[in-house]
Amino acid sequence: MIQLACNAMMRDPEDRQLWLPIEMLIHQVYELGFEAIDFQLDRGFASTDSGYLKGIRQHCEDLGLAIGVLGIGAGFVGRGTNADGDPVGEPLPKDERARRIQEAKDAIDAAAILHAPMIRMFGGGIPPASENREDLWREKIEAFREICDHAGSVGVQVGLHNHPPAIAPTGNDILQIIADVDHDDLTHILDTGQWYGFPATVDGYHFMEQTIVHATYVRAKIYKIDSGIEQWLDYSRIAKIILDAGYDGIISLVFEDRNNACDYCECWRLGAAHLRACFSLIHQHPDPEGTP
Repeated sequence: MIQLACNAMMRDPEDRQLWLPIEMLIHQVYELGFEAIDFQLDRGFASTDSGYLKGIRQHCEDLGLAIGVLGIGAGFVGRGTNADGDPVGEPLPKDERARRIQEAKDAIDAAAILHAPMIRMFGGGIPPASENREDLWREKIEAFREICDHAGSVGVQVGLHNHPPAIAPTGNDILQIIADVDHDDLTHILDTGQWYGFPATVDGYHFMEQTIVHATYVRAKIYKIDSGIEQWLDYSRIAKIILDAGYDGIISLVFEDRNNACDYCECWRLGAAHLRACFSLIHQHPDPEGTP
């Protein structure tokens, strides 16, 4: 059964350098009627201590909120520009590559404590202008295999998220990563917005058609929703792609504000209503009126 989740991260309106505590966001997500919740480990968590994480897990369980994805990491390819100003992939320094791999393994351990089924890791494309493109690709694949081995040992999966670095991927990029990593504990998180050239110049809907068969999680980007209808992405078309493929997992609303006239929580509410309508989802959450 498809459930609607919310990616729970929000900047403090009084200090944009800070993230609001996830304890506050958990209640907002519940009160808006979502069935599940996603977290970003470095945004809003007061600690990564196991006792604290168990408390967050219990808090969500008490409210009947499933924990979906735990986000972390910046990918395994560096990004730069060449003399013509074009983006290129660059090798990570050895200590930075090791740090990112360990960060992913620590997030996998945190996900196991939270009972989150997967972590989210960026899997982007490598620009054609990059030097030693084959080496960059090989190093990325090796890093994914290493963290997938660790994930499998604790019962967590690694979610390959179509997202830079070094650039946003195409559908073929995602399919190639999945094939090259070739690991039972790698899965795909389909993001409706993070495709190469999409939505400005490239048909990202085709990329979704290519990869949805591999997806076990969907991140539904909401950008401009103050009219009640998402203006940047066609969710009637996206819903058909996803449902026609037989997808039956979580759809997670991920809000990235593009000059909406209403506040963040209202955009969450409008986005949830829009996604429920497009995916024909029945609101199964208890009426939040009077909820403590």
